Amino acid sequence: MAAHIRRRLRKGATTTAVAAAAVAALAASQAPAAPLAEGAAGGDQQTTGGETGGSEDGAATGNSPYYTDLPPLVTPNRPGSSSNLPAATGSAEAGIPASVLAAYKQAEQTVGTTDPACRLPWQLLAAIGKVESGQARGGQVDADGTTPTPILGPALNGQGFALIKDTDGGAYDGDAVHDRAVGPMQFIPSTWATWGQDANGDGRKDPNNIYDAALAAGRYLCAGGRNLAVAADLDRAVLSYNQSTEYLRTVRSWFAYYQRGTHEVPDGSGVLPTAPSTPTPSPTPTPSPTPGGTTSPTPSPSPSKPGGTKPSPSPSKPGDGTTSPTPTPTPPRPTPPPKPTPSPADTLGSLENAGTGPLTATAGGTFEERVSVRARNALGAPMAQLPVTFTITGTTGSLFDGGKKKVTVISKADGTATAPALKAGEKTGEFTVTATAGTTRPRTLTYEASVTARQADKIVRVGDKALVAAPGEKFADAVTVKATHKGVAAPGVAVTATMVKDSLGLIDNDKGPYFKDAAGKPLRTLDLTTDADGLFRLPEIFADENPGTYKLRLTTEGGGSVVIELTVQAPEETAPEETETPEA
Repeated sequence: MAAHIRRRLRKGATTTAVAAAAVAALAASQAPAAPLAEGAAGGDQQTTGGETGGSEDGAATGNSPYYTDLPPLVTPNRPGSSSNLPAATGSAEAGIPASVLAAYKQAEQTVGTTDPACRLPWQLLAAIGKVESGQARGGQVDADGTTPTPILGPALNGQGFALIKDTDGGAYDGDAVHDRAVGPMQFIPSTWATWGQDANGDGRKDPNNIYDAALAAGRYLCAGGRNLAVAADLDRAVLSYNQSTEYLRTVRSWFAYYQRGTHEVPDGSGVLPTAPSTPTPSPTPTPSPTPGGTTSPTPSPSPSKPGGTKPSPSPSKPGDGTTSPTPTPTPPRPTPPPKPTPSPADTLGSLENAGTGPLTATAGGTFEERVSVRARNALGAPMAQLPVTFTITGTTGSLFDGGKKKVTVISKADGTATAPALKAGEKTGEFTVTATAGTTRPRTLTYEASVTARQADKIVRVGDKALVAAPGEKFADAVTVKATHKGVAAPGVAVTATMVKDSLGLIDNDKGPYFKDAAGKPLRTLDLTTDADGLFRLPEIFADENPGTYKLRLTTEGGGSVVIELTVQAPEETAPEETETPEA
């Protein structure tokens, strides 16, 4: 495709020097937030719920071509000027289409809420969007922020570009043979599968939507705990997007330019990059021909002095007739052979979710879902015989079947590796399961899991004898209750007992029957737990001086409840028997 391929602006030593001078002048006239770090290297992406980097050695775009236009040397506005200037203000290059600008700022706000330590500036997203797609082709998006037609990079078929075979069946890029970079932020499908976002709330993760793509780019740049206010972290983040020093310098130039000031322009009216040319593979260098059409021969070494050879060494001392012995040369130290570079088929490219659903279980239970991942090599094909380590992190006491917090599984022929079943601990709360594969550049994938309280969907009183006590006395009969879940006894279930005025338990009672706390004071709400058989017996219940019929409501996690009546009444007095008086 001709709409997104690298424009070669610099050719030869002369133009390289000119471009370098332009960048230097730009840096001098503007004020980037962080200087370019020395020795920066890309491809170190780590997830927070996701995978390490994208395919093609960790580059989000698969190292696809990009626009290399540089910003004007004249800065858009003076330092401290507004970034919300009217459309007519500032140079044309400083204008960003309205929907595109809104998407960048929304992504900054969203990431600032979920990952404030990253300190993501929207101007960095704007710089990347500029070199990747010319701000979505000058803001050619509809009302929802979606491009009318997909913005596609060239097929990554190894012909002048990286070789990345199809990973999405053509679902995103329409190419079932090779992957292509897609959308305003130019994600390759395998990276989008991990990092894709739904930022506009339409229920879809669409790489062709500027809101979705901008948020995905922001999260990708922030991955691995980066702080983008630190120069080295910012450089690594940009290089993880496209592993090219030229790319880094181009993005840095636009980043500094946009930091000096921008303004909003109507959608569809943004400045497009200069028409690009298609890059071709660099040919193998050949010796330069001489003017006569022949190849220049390798020059012969010149003698140390004109006209003869080097004279013999002079005697060590004048007149003794001896010469210094010739030193024995030290044999050269053998150079170790270079380590073989693994082929793409043997290089881990990505680690993805293999269909693991929500991980939730009640305390002491077994999770129905098992954590499963799929490993792919650098070509996007399933990778077999790869060790994948699963690690549990958290304080719920959850473990893999067998009582371990860390297990290693070897991936199968389809690239999948499935962890043993998870056993929930007794403590409720959240924990994580992290899958890690690879050594030189490990890929990680993290799953959230939760342990909920034990539940009972039914609770009943054992026995039906009326519960009666006289005022100021205690109830003679104990109350025993059984909790069940789906017809099976429910051990370890929390039960709350409350004295109430109504059957629904909406109004607590402040008189009538009560329990006693450790100090002997009245207590009308009590928390209990069922035993191994799902049973529990209430402690003694006492009556105050107020006669009447009262209600005790018992509820459990899971919806089980029962209401028991308690009667406080004075015992009936028995009338004395009449004695007959004998007749006189």
